[in-house]
Amino acid sequence: MGPFSSLFSGLTKSISIKRGRNCGDDIGREVSETMAKVAKKNDLILRSSGVINVEGSNNFVSGFSRRGEKGANQDCFIVWEEFGCQEDMIFCGVFDGHGPWGHFVAKHVRESMPPCLLRNWQESLAVISLDPDFNFGSDKKLNRLDVWKRSYLRTCAAIDQELEQHRGIDAYHSGTTAITIVRQGDLLFIANVGDSRAVLGTTSDDGSLVAVPLTVDFKPNLPQEAERIIQCNGRVFCLNDEPGVHRVWLPQQETPGLAMSRAFGDYCVKDFGLISVPEVTQRSITSKDQFVVLATDGVWDVVSNQEAVDIISLTPDKEKAAKRLVECAARAWKRKRRGIATDDISAVCLFFHCSS
Repeated sequence: MGPFSSLFSGLTKSISIKRGRNCGDDIGREVSETMAKVAKKNDLILRSSGVINVEGSNNFVSGFSRRGEKGANQDCFIVWEEFGCQEDMIFCGVFDGHGPWGHFVAKHVRESMPPCLLRNWQESLAVISLDPDFNFGSDKKLNRLDVWKRSYLRTCAAIDQELEQHRGIDAYHSGTTAITIVRQGDLLFIANVGDSRAVLGTTSDDGSLVAVPLTVDFKPNLPQEAERIIQCNGRVFCLNDEPGVHRVWLPQQETPGLAMSRAFGDYCVKDFGLISVPEVTQRSITSKDQFVVLATDGVWDVVSNQEAVDIISLTPDKEKAAKRLVECAARAWKRKRRGIATDDISAVCLFFHCSS
């Protein structure tokens, strides 16, 4: 298993010997916290507008966030190069908060998700390796997707449960979306909770750069989402002054009016169809794939997938790619949404094939 062995050989032994003592979480937490400290010390974590360009890495990341006209910036993002102390791994995430405590919720999930995901990934690998029938080489890509799915599902469930009990954050009427990716070698794992979006810029057969959506916006009017909400006695409808904007409502109240069907927090409507379960998918990165952009709906409400890819590809300096996309989206808000307060706008651009 090569690069994995150094990470989970100790975990495998510990889990095997002490499985009945519930110490796996403590071991994983200690390991992931140590890795986070090392990454921070070595400037491998980005939380504010800027870039990460590690010498020798195949990744180049540009990130930018802009406050809108609604108050505090409720968007945030994080990039963690050499995720899990692995040179071939990087984690990127963009979070879009909403509600009175939305900026606190978004930042809490941003800080909680990477180390929690790392713990669950390590423990999933360790548990799988204990299976005598396990053969990682038989179908490596499929097995990796299974591991990341398991890890993301456990992570998102744990974060949402912990957030509900958090004494310092009131997430009853507030929440956040989360769009995250893990690049592991030539594989990209995408996890989506909410209506932020990941879009790939790739070269077509005729040489043009085209946009390929990697996620589905989880809006309440999607058939499978609407069915779940209605079965849970929630309601989905548009307000008269917002035709086409479907929202989630409580059975007997004109609240909370969420424009997404999946989110962390928002516990007032969690019993009525809102979930924090991520959709996890994978994509193999080829020589034709140039970059992936993660962005909040502040971008996608006014900029199409192809427009975003064109803006990024036509930016001469990759360092300014995310900033230019955000600024173009801000101008589009003024042009297309006159009279409506500009939303917070954030984007992270991860470029491939950038080894120096």
